[in-house]
Amino acid sequence: MKNFEYYNPTKIIFGKDTIKKINKLIPQDKRVLITYGAGSIKRNGVYDQVIDALGNREVFEFGSIEPNPHFETCMECVKFIKENNIDFILAVGGGSVIDATKFIAAAFFHENDAWEIINSNIKIEKALPFGSVLTLPATGSEMNSGAVITRKETKDKRSFHSELCFPQFSILDPLVTISLSEKQVSNGIADTFVHVMEQYLTFPVNNQISDRFSESILLTLIEEAPKVFANPNDYDVRANLMWAATLGLNGLIACGSPQDWATHMIGHELTAFFGLDHGVTLSIVLPGVMKVMRDEKSEKILQYGERVFGIKDGQREDRITKAIEMTEEFFNSINIPTRLSQVNLNEKDIDTIVQRMIERKWSLGENGTINPEKVRLILTDRL
Repeated sequence: MKNFEYYNPTKIIFGKDTIKKINKLIPQDKRVLITYGAGSIKRNGVYDQVIDALGNREVFEFGSIEPNPHFETCMECVKFIKENNIDFILAVGGGSVIDATKFIAAAFFHENDAWEIINSNIKIEKALPFGSVLTLPATGSEMNSGAVITRKETKDKRSFHSELCFPQFSILDPLVTISLSEKQVSNGIADTFVHVMEQYLTFPVNNQISDRFSESILLTLIEEAPKVFANPNDYDVRANLMWAATLGLNGLIACGSPQDWATHMIGHELTAFFGLDHGVTLSIVLPGVMKVMRDEKSEKILQYGERVFGIKDGQREDRITKAIEMTEEFFNSINIPTRLSQVNLNEKDIDTIVQRMIERKWSLGENGTINPEKVRLILTDRL
């Protein structure tokens, strides 16, 4: 097991009808900005619950934050905050809204070009306080300090982290997820699944606790996924999926383990250039990464196949192949694309992604061995 440090100050308030607890979490004298996305919170009742909970506080709104939030939109929000003397932000939405809010909170105090926060990975010295009300479980952003922001002008999708960008609190009410579309649910499940795999499917370091935690999340997703589509109103299923998404990327399962993140880095470029949903990019890319990198990942693929899918019989190489096939079958079972051809991308589009990798001189994966040509092999496998 590798050395590690773990810190997570976010308070989680989980369960039915918990949005009303906002009233005790934000000081009465705060001028509160609600950030949100396309406006679904005003149609499903979440907005009304939030407004009721905020009571007599001065409340402002900034909506229309995009999926894969844009740097340009975030900077408009920073300007709005300065004009209205906001001193607390409440993100109400999924990972995109929470990610945008993290960046906004940090950019508010940054004197130079705020893109430096991401592009130069500078140390953030100060950030506005914020909390969140999660409406779409997927990214784990409600309990971590990272965010991913897209710069539309340059087609860049990049991430940053700061200990000052943990939410002070996050409210997780599984009831609010019942209104999600099947596509949103599928994307969220795929996102959670791949978050876990990025931290788990590397090489053995005898880290039994993190491995077992990871496997329990994967098993929960596999067991609960068919239930949520068969009975969308099942509260317990929704609760299990919501908590799985949070645990998938709150830093806990990463403790003491090497991490990969190649699937995400390749997926980010697919989104930046072609506008694909984040979850869709992950379900497409992961099986390709597993195939191309099967030799480096062989021991963990075998462990994954046995512990998660019960693959115990057969020759070593056959078991590895079966584990990869069953991963793709799981994604197919939740009706999310697993092939570039399903989203109308072709070899020319692969060239675009590979060229970006060449320009950035990136070496991806837990061992830094995924070069541009391996990226080409991974994506070509997914045609």
